[in-house]
Amino acid sequence: MKRIGVLALQGAVREHLQTIEACGAKAVPVKKPAELLDLDALVLPGGESTTMRRLIDRYRFMDPLRDFAETGKPMFGTCAGLILLAGEVAGYEEPHLGVMDVKVERNSFGRQIDSFEADLEIKGLDAPFNAVFIRAPHIISAGPDTEVLCEYDGKIVMARNAQFLGCSFHPELTLDHRITDYFINMISVEHQSITI
Repeated sequence: MKRIGVLALQGAVREHLQTIEACGAKAVPVKKPAELLDLDALVLPGGESTTMRRLIDRYRFMDPLRDFAETGKPMFGTCAGLILLAGEVAGYEEPHLGVMDVKVERNSFGRQIDSFEADLEIKGLDAPFNAVFIRAPHIISAGPDTEVLCEYDGKIVMARNAQFLGCSFHPELTLDHRITDYFINMISVEHQSITI
């Protein structure tokens, strides 16, 4: 069974764990860096990116997360998680992990009171996906090897770059598990953990 970790420092951790289990994979809350070692993939959940970065630094996750990225195993960032993955964040001199070839802007769709839902046409899905946007970022620009999977209102809200998947919205807050299933299917045979 594929083991999918969810960085469990802050944010929509429980909802991601439930969605992963609904897709038939093993969901693992990750609270210590050592717990990254036996995973097949990792989700960086939505939440508050500044708070998440502070907790990543406090619990010494930054280097282990970068090491995980270098293994080639998939990483999925939703909302604040996308900001953590991005190679560039508008208005900031340095990115967080900086592993995904995109530039993002924070809070692109207003404050929390401006949260909304929208039906999105996402490349690879056979029907619209009802997405929940909460203080969402968007992708300003994407590198040449980054595939844009969805735009909303003229803004890029989902993209894939190598083993990195990022979206502006919260797929875990719906009962539609197709995006999480898409992510799990990014795991290649050579990167699957062997469990006895």
